[in-house]
Amino acid sequence: MRRKASLVLLAFAVFFAALSPLLRWYAFPRLAKIPANQYQAVVLEARNATLLDYGTMKARTVPKVTIVQTLKGDVAAAKRIDRTAGRDVVVWDGLSYVQGPDGKMVSQIPERYIFDAHSQAPVHATGEMVDGDPVKRTGIEFKFPFLTQKRDYEYFDAQTRTTNPIHYRGTQDFRGLKVYYFEQTVPWTQVRFPKVMPVKGITPQSVAKTGTTRWYTTVRRFWVEPVTGAPVYGEEIHKEELRGGTLLGGRDKVTAFAGHVKMREDYIRHTVALVKSNRTLVLLMTSYLPWGFLVLGTLLLALALWLEARNRRPGDPEPATAQAPEPVSA
Repeated sequence: MRRKASLVLLAFAVFFAALSPLLRWYAFPRLAKIPANQYQAVVLEARNATLLDYGTMKARTVPKVTIVQTLKGDVAAAKRIDRTAGRDVVVWDGLSYVQGPDGKMVSQIPERYIFDAHSQAPVHATGEMVDGDPVKRTGIEFKFPFLTQKRDYEYFDAQTRTTNPIHYRGTQDFRGLKVYYFEQTVPWTQVRFPKVMPVKGITPQSVAKTGTTRWYTTVRRFWVEPVTGAPVYGEEIHKEELRGGTLLGGRDKVTAFAGHVKMREDYIRHTVALVKSNRTLVLLMTSYLPWGFLVLGTLLLALALWLEARNRRPGDPEPATAQAPEPVSA
């Protein structure tokens, strides 16, 4: 019986030892993915910001500017692109809506971001756009890959429609989570006017005729939980200017918007709680179960060897063997 038990334990030991790397290196890259139907909203605020009054064309200090960013998954579009791309795809329809202290719209920029559900790498397909203009993204946007590394990444900026490095600046503690701090600086760049302007009757085409141009720079900061790749906090030091043209009445430039944009406290708490729960699920596949199966396999192997050794220990009586019959003599 001990011999049979040791063989069974040995079989289980081999099974769990083989399951450990399979779960980490084969199952995890295929099972961990962003759900196609995800919806999220984040509210950011810039207090004591500078904002252009389009009525007087003069910049003034306002108590608060609010930015609402929403991301909504388009499941039908994702399934349609899945069939042609041959991989799991997520389609996010995003909207960045900026409003002044009076609640009126300052700007709104819609986006369609199409990316690989597992790696977060962009997938180029019909419909990829920023503010109605077709784009071909390179680099990541909104979310970092699962198991984020301590290195620089390429990050897409929707205002300039360009990709710039976002630099790893160190590891920090953020509300009980170990996070990686990333920072990106987008230099002053001439950008397009939003398709929807804050003043009725003014269009990007009518502004272009005046010779006035729009310029933008930002310092973008993310605190990223590395297991999930999700930013738990983000902020920007954002500046926009109008330069030249007859619209400014002879002035070289005027500030359109300038402020230190930060996540609102209630959304920080919600994001941290959500990331903590998702982090546990990812760790199950990348750490807890693989290491657990490896330890279990090692213990089962040791137990199997112990039973086998007991089965063969010295001093046990040899099993009886049949004696050959003695010849009979007359």
